[in-house]
Amino acid sequence: GEGAGAAAIPQSREPGAAVTAPQFPIMAGAGASGRDKRETAARLKTVLGGESGAAAAAELRALLERVLAPAAGPGGGGGEAAAEALEWCRCLLSGGEPWDSFVQAVRAYDPATLCGLVWTANFVAYRCRTCGISPCMSLCAECFHQGEHAGHDYNMFRSQAGGACDCGDSNVMREAGFCKRHRIKSNSNVPCVPKDLLMMSELVLPQFIFSLIQHLREGYNEPALDVPSEKDLHKILQVLEPHVSFLEDLTKMGGAMRSVLTQVLTSQQFYKDLSSGVGENACAKKSHEKYLIALKGSGLAFPEDKIACGMQEQGAGTSTLAVQGLAGATATSGQGDSSDEEDQDGSQGVGKRKRVKLSSTTKDQSIMDVLKHKCFLEELLFWTIKYEFPQKMVTFLLNMLPDQDYKIAFTKTFVQHYAFIMKTLKKSHESDTMSNRIVHISVQLFSNEELARQVTEECQLLDIMVTVLLYMMESCLIKSELQDEENSLHVVVNCGEALLKNNTYWPLVSDFINILSHQSVAKKFLEDHGLLVTWMNFVSFFQGMNLNKRELNEHVEFESQTYYAAFAAELEACAQPMWGLLSHCKVRETQEYTRNVVRYCLEALQDWFDAINFVDEPAPNQVTFHLPLHRYFAMFLSKAVKCQELDLDTILPDQEMLMKLMIHPLQIQASLSEIHSNMWVRNGLQIKGQAMTYVQSHFCNSMIDPDIYLLQVCASRLDPDYFISSVFERFKVVDLLTMASQHQNTVLDSEHERSMLEGALTFLVLLLSLRLHLGMTDDEILRAEMVAQLCMNDRTHKNPNPKSGIIPGSLSFESVLSAVADFKAPVFEPGGSMQQGMYTPKAEVWDKEFDPVMVILRTVYRRDVQSAMDRYTAFLKQSGKFPGNPWPPYKKRTPLHPSYKGLIKLLHCKTLHIVLFTLLYKILMDHQNLSEHVLCMVLYLIELGLENSPEQESDEEESAGGQERCHDSWFPGSNLVSNMRHFINYVRVRAPETAPEVKREPPASTSSDGLASSQNSGTAQVFSLVAERRKKFQEIINRNTSEANQVVRPKTSMKWSAPGATPQLTTAILEVKESILSLLIKLHHKLSGKQNSYYPPWLDDVDVLIHPEIPRYSHGDGMTAVERILLKAAVQSRLNKRIIEEICRKVTPPVPPKKISSAEKKTLDKEERRQKARERQQKLLAEFASRQKSFMETAMDVESPDADIAMEVATSEQHVSEAIYDCVICGQSGPSTEDRPTGLVVLLQASSVLGQCRNSTEPKRLPTTEEEQIYPRDTCATLHDVRLTTLQRYFKDSSCLQAVSIGWEGGVYVQTCGHTLHIDCHKSYMESLRNDQVLQGFSVDKGEFTCPLCRQFANSVLPCYPGNNVERSLWQSHSNKCMRDLVQEVEDLQEQLGTFPSETNLSKEMESVMKDIKSTTQKKYTDYSKTPGSPDNDFLFMYSVARTNLELELVHRGGNLCSGGASTAGKRSCLNQLFHVLAMHMRLYSIDSAYNPWRKLTQPMQDKNSELISEELPEVPVLYRDVSSLLLIQILTMPQPLHKEHFTCIIKVLFTLLYTQALAALSVKCSHEDRMAWKESGALKKNTPSGEKSWEVLLGHVISELSKGKIYEEGETEEITVVLVNPDSVECYLQQFCLPFLRITSLLQHHLFGGDLPSCQEDEEFTVLASCLGLLPSFQSAHQFTSASCLDWPVPAFDMVSQWCSELASFADRHPDQVKALLIQEPKWDLPRLLQLPENYNTIFQYYHRKTCTVCTKVPKDPAVCLVCGTFVCLKGLCCKQQSYCECVLHSQNCGAGTGIFLLINASVIIIIRGHRFCLWGSVYLDAHGEEDRDLRRGKPLYICKERYKVLEQQWVSHTFDHINKRWGPHYNGL
Repeated sequence: GEGAGAAAIPQSREPGAAVTAPQFPIMAGAGASGRDKRETAARLKTVLGGESGAAAAAELRALLERVLAPAAGPGGGGGEAAAEALEWCRCLLSGGEPWDSFVQAVRAYDPATLCGLVWTANFVAYRCRTCGISPCMSLCAECFHQGEHAGHDYNMFRSQAGGACDCGDSNVMREAGFCKRHRIKSNSNVPCVPKDLLMMSELVLPQFIFSLIQHLREGYNEPALDVPSEKDLHKILQVLEPHVSFLEDLTKMGGAMRSVLTQVLTSQQFYKDLSSGVGENACAKKSHEKYLIALKGSGLAFPEDKIACGMQEQGAGTSTLAVQGLAGATATSGQGDSSDEEDQDGSQGVGKRKRVKLSSTTKDQSIMDVLKHKCFLEELLFWTIKYEFPQKMVTFLLNMLPDQDYKIAFTKTFVQHYAFIMKTLKKSHESDTMSNRIVHISVQLFSNEELARQVTEECQLLDIMVTVLLYMMESCLIKSELQDEENSLHVVVNCGEALLKNNTYWPLVSDFINILSHQSVAKKFLEDHGLLVTWMNFVSFFQGMNLNKRELNEHVEFESQTYYAAFAAELEACAQPMWGLLSHCKVRETQEYTRNVVRYCLEALQDWFDAINFVDEPAPNQVTFHLPLHRYFAMFLSKAVKCQELDLDTILPDQEMLMKLMIHPLQIQASLSEIHSNMWVRNGLQIKGQAMTYVQSHFCNSMIDPDIYLLQVCASRLDPDYFISSVFERFKVVDLLTMASQHQNTVLDSEHERSMLEGALTFLVLLLSLRLHLGMTDDEILRAEMVAQLCMNDRTHKNPNPKSGIIPGSLSFESVLSAVADFKAPVFEPGGSMQQGMYTPKAEVWDKEFDPVMVILRTVYRRDVQSAMDRYTAFLKQSGKFPGNPWPPYKKRTPLHPSYKGLIKLLHCKTLHIVLFTLLYKILMDHQNLSEHVLCMVLYLIELGLENSPEQESDEEESAGGQERCHDSWFPGSNLVSNMRHFINYVRVRAPETAPEVKREPPASTSSDGLASSQNSGTAQVFSLVAERRKKFQEIINRNTSEANQVVRPKTSMKWSAPGATPQLTTAILEVKESILSLLIKLHHKLSGKQNSYYPPWLDDVDVLIHPEIPRYSHGDGMTAVERILLKAAVQSRLNKRIIEEICRKVTPPVPPKKISSAEKKTLDKEERRQKARERQQKLLAEFASRQKSFMETAMDVESPDADIAMEVATSEQHVSEAIYDCVICGQSGPSTEDRPTGLVVLLQASSVLGQCRNSTEPKRLPTTEEEQIYPRDTCATLHDVRLTTLQRYFKDSSCLQAVSIGWEGGVYVQTCGHTLHIDCHKSYMESLRNDQVLQGFSVDKGEFTCPLCRQFANSVLPCYPGNNVERSLWQSHSNKCMRDLVQEVEDLQEQLGTFPSETNLSKEMESVMKDIKSTTQKKYTDYSKTPGSPDNDFLFMYSVARTNLELELVHRGGNLCSGGASTAGKRSCLNQLFHVLAMHMRLYSIDSAYNPWRKLTQPMQDKNSELISEELPEVPVLYRDVSSLLLIQILTMPQPLHKEHFTCIIKVLFTLLYTQALAALSVKCSHEDRMAWKESGALKKNTPSGEKSWEVLLGHVISELSKGKIYEEGETEEITVVLVNPDSVECYLQQFCLPFLRITSLLQHHLFGGDLPSCQEDEEFTVLASCLGLLPSFQSAHQFTSASCLDWPVPAFDMVSQWCSELASFADRHPDQVKALLIQEPKWDLPRLLQLPENYNTIFQYYHRKTCTVCTKVPKDPAVCLVCGTFVCLKGLCCKQQSYCECVLHSQNCGAGTGIFLLINASVIIIIRGHRFCLWGSVYLDAHGEEDRDLRRGKPLYICKERYKVLEQQWVSHTFDHINKRWGPHYNGL
């Protein structure tokens, strides 16, 4: 209704109106009737066209003012007033015509060729990449289906923020994709609009829109504390709902009406006339004042310094608004220029100071703070923003977009309000919704390149955007603590602020990225130096954010999660705009742009280094992963070389800057290694999260790739010795690189040394072998990326390579994928996990392209590298290429781009050679902390050096360079090829005094004075990387800066050594006498474990030297690698070849080389041994885990008969007297006793699966149109229900409850895994679970647990009955007692009352398990009696549990027993135990002997009349009783254990009853004539000897007996379903009728007495089962067999039959209508099935996702549909919540007794609810690549996967959801 606020406007009049009014007598008041309105309107329209137009116009205005101004007084008109006003408007617009015909008339003039349909969030639309020009192109479903997109690359998507249909807009999509409606060219045949049609609209609409604006002004109260009172705003919007909807309807009338609206909205004249507040109209004035206050409150008034310029503008008369604006402003300007200022607290002083500096330019100021409105559109947008983008308004504004003039005007207005939007967004509480609405608008405006260009030129769009972003981030800056914590001047964003945490900046950044995708706009940006400076300024806010400091003492108590925000911010706000800009720098002509960016980037970096006071040492124990400035610099460099042919050196800075640039990226690489070495473990898990995110597929090419590329550039330009020593220093392993066997590392604990050394070497290998930005083409990169991903694991189509920039679906993607991988269709193991279609690498990829380096670069987890290696190993084994454990293969690289040739110098510098030499020596000598991985990387580096050797081998002239060259004492030159053969004799080392080297005497050959002279002969100096690096640094700096005094460090640092390290070190001389070559050869011997294992291959085959690429060397282990390297060394130099031969000759004599004597070989260093043991253990554990997993899978699987579960509950082979059970908790074996009973681990669950059987063989389909509906009328459960209710209507309640079984719905199913445990052990196990807080998805309080052995889910323990498991075999033989005696014995046994067992532990457990069974299902499924709580209920419930379990087992066997064999879960059947428990309880109920059904079955009754006289209802006639139920009642009330002969006796008696029922049902079904015929023929044969065993006789007898009552009388014709003519069909009918009973009985016999079920063909199932049950005296041959021969009557047949029929006859006298219906039971049920689903998912989706819910009549947010019964429900919807249960949970209880299977329409996923838990099951719809599409993110067409659906159905029917699905969680009734 209309709120008070809106109604408070007093009635307004324009001055002229009062005068003209009297001339028109009919001043139609607001209350005029519809006809009056129409007449007035028609009259006005005519007059307006004529002479006295002006007067009429005035009258119209007065009328409108009165109508549109709401009635005076609070709440005056309410909703009626609004409706009234709209009614008037409609009449006036149409000039009195009927509205509909007016709409038709206007539509006829619609020239629009654009669709322009606007939708809101969650709408489902389509995107076709084949037809789209802009990536944001989207189509509504209608246009999509009308266009021709077959075979295109399209997808369906759910709109996140809303959008509009682009069909017909050739700026955004290709015309070929237009739909049929929008293909027509515009204006071709649309007639011109007649003037008078829209004349009224032009007059009415301005006032209508103005009244809307007045409402908005009125309703807005400037909130007190920056918190808009949501309620008030909401109220106003509700009031205005009809107004906006009316406007929306107008826009839908087409182009003609839109252009009128545009004219009204954009005309400055209208605005001035109506809204400027000039004139004596009080109301207008008041509303205008409110408007000004709102402007001011938004911080949009002019600041003081602007007054002067404001005056000049005023002079020019641009707008009347400014004056009032100034008047207001001078009063309030003291408050500071924007309300943002107040929400900052003092701690952010820095940010504030920064803001002040930035805001001083007037340009910014005007962008941020000035708004002037000149037309309705502008003010309308202003209020739309003020009210935080109400959905209706947004839709109206967007619906207008097809009008071109409007589009331009609106875009400009939007840009003008951009800053204001940002401010509102920042304050908003609903920033998510608001963001979506903003983007909904902006994506429509900025995706259009033409429009974006125009606005950029005319409205400074780029300036505005960049400034607004800058302002936004300024509000959350903090001081950076990187490097120099005290004096840093750098400010960074604070990632903990809501602005970053909630991604509030997202809409602005996304707009920015959107406009940068247009070439013309991006060029403007790249040319504008001022903008670039501002942008770099913006980027530098992110440089160094989210700084991590390594915790050294205790673990952090609070792990911050800010890193999510930081990574998202860098990716969205820095990297994506960067990629956008880079995409326009593809050709040579764009060189200038790159130069600009690089220049300003370097300036920003220089400022940054200055701000953080950085010289040359990074602060220890700090790392930030965010260096966007470095990355901008790197990526533009890469582009420059790759695409623009720029000379790299012209844009690179000087050496000193390069040295600074490399520090932080290198720090990140070292930190990654530290994090993986667990050195940051006290910082919590989040630091690992950061390390993973940094290399993760979505981030890697904006993070780690640019960093490594930048390091490669630095390395190629800096001194190699300096670079290499920096690396080892950053990785903190300098102290390890000594020849001494012991050392002290001052910066690293020894346990981290090994992995840090591995890290350093791996990093060098990456650095030197990656070519991503150094010369690979895009396709090569794509291929390498894809191979790396596929080698780690098989991938689905959507993610072989999720690197951004390469989208699956691009052409190269598909072709590369098919080149490197084979598709593996999904396979299904029943009960196994769901498989998806996977791609797996081709063999030749493993052979030639597997690149471990790329894999290492791209792995988030170390285990992925292992996985790739394992797969590689498997491939080599399979293809017979290499049997052992291979080492990572060496892969040839793409050649380097000439610009980066300098990188090769790293491989040929002495520092690296010394490191390699030292490491080889240490490995050979078995020093500690070295691993196979270290050796592998060392060899890789040597091989890289040999592959990339400088052209000529010139050692001589290099050494002539004077004393400056370092390490001359080690190696003469810097070429690896020649340094490999250089022998080093002595090395001076510094070692701790404890080291063995120190104690040794110096070698005899050198006297101490001879030391100096022997220097040339190869004693090397002590090798100190650090000092070396310092020296280089000083040189470089001195070379760079003439005033070297700037940064000369104190002299002490030259001899830098770690504090406190020196005293314990002493110098010793080590005799080495090795060269790299000799070390390699000895290593080969060491690896092979044999002396002389290396023999130069070229001595046998000289060809080797000419074609060194021999396949046998390409895969193998360390020995192969050594051989490959030696071969390459020999190929490269003759000298090397000769020396290798010499060494081999020298080693041959038996003098064992140092350290390789076999004695010492045995004492392998402990550490290495431990390492090996650890690896072995890991392998064992992994193997164990995988075995356990496969065991679990088989154990869970319903189908597999598990022979290996060591638990034999009930095999018939045992010949022990007692059953022995193993307890899986305490491990003891023994019998189950009264005192210490053993129990089976069981899972009890309520089930309605049986109730879902239908009697049709075709499964029902899921409805996908309104016509198809599913009714539960024909399900088994309904029919059983109906039957019970009918019986209860006519018969005595207690006997009704024994005449049927319940449990078709909500029956309790008991299943076990077959493991047993002592019940007392179980209790203590539950106690320990209860105390263990970490529960996995089950609730111990509800008694749930997992089996301690096989982890199967369970919730109770079923006690095993003590005593003999084997009576079964004793009673197998047929006894000779006659039928009569047996019948008597059975009766006597039943008469014995069940004594309540003594209070033993066993009986207590039996009672408690019975309680469990009862509480498993809901009360409504156990109470069927008319008197609640009567014992009959319990009695019925107990035998029904047995029935349910037998029936379900039958279903699991496929509905018949043809397959025979042991029980499906033979070892895992618990029916025997279950029967004991049920029997014990059923014996407690005595059946009054008068009512005992056994009597009725075996003795003819004497007096028949007594019943009729008694008042109460009669008992249920025997022929109406369910025979299977009777069977269970009889068996379960007998004392246990039961004798086989008694069992057989009971069956025989019951079979006679069953047979009679079959005959009776048959007689009802056949026609009157047939009946008469059978009656005759039966009577003839009645006296033959076998008359009692002939169905004809019996049928005749039944017919004659039943004819006595009124049974056959009325309703003759309708029932005839069977026309039974030939005897065969009768026989068949009878057998079918009896089969279900025989099946149940056979199963029962099998469980009670053991013995296998025979298998048979379907057609002989009856005879086989009958003979198995002992019904067939001797098995006759099949052809002359009749079912009647199984009958064995205890008393004369005809007497019994007559007695039974007479009961019916007497019933028929009273209720003739019911007799037949109850006789015909429907015995034949098909197996339970889930609903059949359509082939294509779209069919389901299109029908259900807009469907309204029947309960709450809304379209649900998360619709779901039940796959069992087809009910449509709201998932998680509060609308349908009842008593705290949401609809899905409620439905799962009603439909499946706690089990629900729902298909989530919007996600294509199936969710299972089981009791109080739920799990996501997966999807049964896959795309063409065999993959799921959860949440329909990719929107590709999905098709049903029949196998998966089978698996789902199988799990439902077999009740194994709990065992097979692992990820369960509680749903708290909220689904």
